[in-house]
Amino acid sequence: MPLPPAAELIAGLEVVALPLRRRFRGITVRETALLRGPEGWTEFAAFPEYDDPEAARWLAAAIEYGWQPTPPALRDRIPVNATVPAVAAEDVAGVLALYPGCRTAKVKVAEPGGVLAEDIDRVAAVREVLGPEGRIRLDANGAWNVDEAERALHELVRFDLEYLEQPCATAEELAELARRTKYLDVPIAVDEGVRKSGDPAAAVASAPPRAVLVVKAAPLGGVRAGLRLAAAATGPVVVSSALESSVGLAMGAALAAALPDLPYDCGLGTGALLAADVTASPLVPVGGSIPVGRVEPDADLLARHRADADRRAWWAARIERCRALLEAQRPD
Repeated sequence: MPLPPAAELIAGLEVVALPLRRRFRGITVRETALLRGPEGWTEFAAFPEYDDPEAARWLAAAIEYGWQPTPPALRDRIPVNATVPAVAAEDVAGVLALYPGCRTAKVKVAEPGGVLAEDIDRVAAVREVLGPEGRIRLDANGAWNVDEAERALHELVRFDLEYLEQPCATAEELAELARRTKYLDVPIAVDEGVRKSGDPAAAVASAPPRAVLVVKAAPLGGVRAGLRLAAAATGPVVVSSALESSVGLAMGAALAAALPDLPYDCGLGTGALLAADVTASPLVPVGGSIPVGRVEPDADLLARHRADADRRAWWAARIERCRALLEAQRPD
């Protein structure tokens, strides 16, 4: 399909600044761009600090979702996990209360400036709230080296972990950690190692055998790109989000709905981290799941959270640059 002209992409551009309930990924406001295509609203949510080559994949995903039909859905609801930021242990119960019915929690660890003792206390608090049958997965965002990750896993394995996501940054480190800790029987999951790679397919091929693959529709270039990577994975797949509004979460839900197998609860409940959204019916967990389907923003909420003209101009220029990169990458 030809790329829509830049003017067509920008014509329906809405830039919004959505406050978060608490600091997450170092931010308290999520700024993102919404576009309107023939198939409906879509989202270009690449974080402002990302350079154009990385952001271009996010734009490709937004164009696909807004300008092409989604693949057939195999399910109409997606089970989701709670996401626990790097909060103090005493704040854990309040965070988990935002995720009614969720049986799984992804807990952030290895936060810059934090210490392992704080991670242990946070995970212990999650286990206490979820009880023995709850599922706990950890996410280190590649912050540990192999020795640090091995030590942390020895301390945290007592909490009966579902998996450990991106404990180290590189494929070589992940392979070494998997070798050292095989007897602990905690699967390694790969996220940034794939989605931030210049060649995601090669990154999937170099992941530890049977590693859990975390796929995110927007950073990987779209729903169909996510499906292709999932098909190439040697282990199970879990779909996650990138702190989008409900419009972008719907794109992730479309990917999860189209997968043949969905063995894990998905990281698509992050709408609960937003203090405001662009729809009066946000995609937040109800009974531990979210529905599959496109989201239509409300005009009054768009107006209430609209960023200023300078920010809209910044995003419009970014869209033009990223679209030019996508055009240059297209085969002749």
